[in-house]
Amino acid sequence: MKHERNIMVKLFSLTGVLLFFLACGGNSDPSKLFSIQLENKTLHQNEQVGVALKNKKGLEISNLHYYMDGQELPVENGKITLNLPTLGNKKLIAKFDLDDQSVEVEEDLRLLAASAPEVYTYEIINTYPHDTKAYTQGLEFHDGMLYESTGKKGASTVRKVNFETGEVLQKIDLDNSMFGEGITLMNNKLYQLTWQSGMGFVYDATNLEKIKSFTYGKSREGWGLCNDGKKIFKSDGTEKIWFLDPETLEETGHVETVTNKSIFNMANELEYVDGKIYANVYQKESMMIIDATSGAIEGVINFGGLKSQVKKGAEWDDTNSVLNGVAYHPERETFFVTGKNWDKLFEVHILKKN
Repeated sequence: MKHERNIMVKLFSLTGVLLFFLACGGNSDPSKLFSIQLENKTLHQNEQVGVALKNKKGLEISNLHYYMDGQELPVENGKITLNLPTLGNKKLIAKFDLDDQSVEVEEDLRLLAASAPEVYTYEIINTYPHDTKAYTQGLEFHDGMLYESTGKKGASTVRKVNFETGEVLQKIDLDNSMFGEGITLMNNKLYQLTWQSGMGFVYDATNLEKIKSFTYGKSREGWGLCNDGKKIFKSDGTEKIWFLDPETLEETGHVETVTNKSIFNMANELEYVDGKIYANVYQKESMMIIDATSGAIEGVINFGGLKSQVKKGAEWDDTNSVLNGVAYHPERETFFVTGKNWDKLFEVHILKKN
């Protein structure tokens, strides 16, 4: 009899809770009765921030925990520490129990970098000739050879270049319907993107023979490529830099590029060096230094002044002939930069500005 009475009490309790939810606007979703409140609106990596669960009807809950990116954030003295490995758009999730029912509440937020980017400048070491017909989209050294991809429909190419003389040693043309974009080389394969066709190509780096083509997944477009020897990084004109599996070319994840103040979406041509991604800023005379793990923009390189040293030729377009193309030469420990239809390729040292 006592056992039956306990069952009846529990049924009455659950029925009462259900009727209560239905009475609150006809919605039986209990998460609508709660919301997450944060002490600050602007959040930074590794910051401690006050957090609370607003309980609109004063209901009794238990077993409250907070999570982000699948990682639990312990609460100490009413604060959580935002020690997440990646930055950008996030969801903070509160999980708790309400009358033996598990409930989740979400709050969208932006997790920004802990500190402002440092400012860098450059020192020109050498200047070399560059093909003014090359609408440069990608630039990379491989076994001492400079590889370059160029864009525009009807003029898109992949080429091997003698960087000291500017001579094009080998070149293949893309179909006239394709707009060539960034390249990267890994395991003697050259990977190339196209802009809006949703398609990329893989070539043999030795003879530039096409091995296969691949299509994009969730990424929007094809902009820049680089690699760390294990995975390929791909920019697409958004705040995301995607990870690609070098064998399947499937997108396996991404980071978002952020400063201490905002999320930034202008990463174009890419180069990977020692855990950092060097990225041209689209249509700007500057370059970002991005932490490849977190997405934090740690530095900005001001390349102002380079463009004034370039002679404007027949292919020059004041709107589009911008800085684009960055390649690191590991033996010389220098960077090579150029622009679309520029007549010069610059070898530079990157220096922290005093």
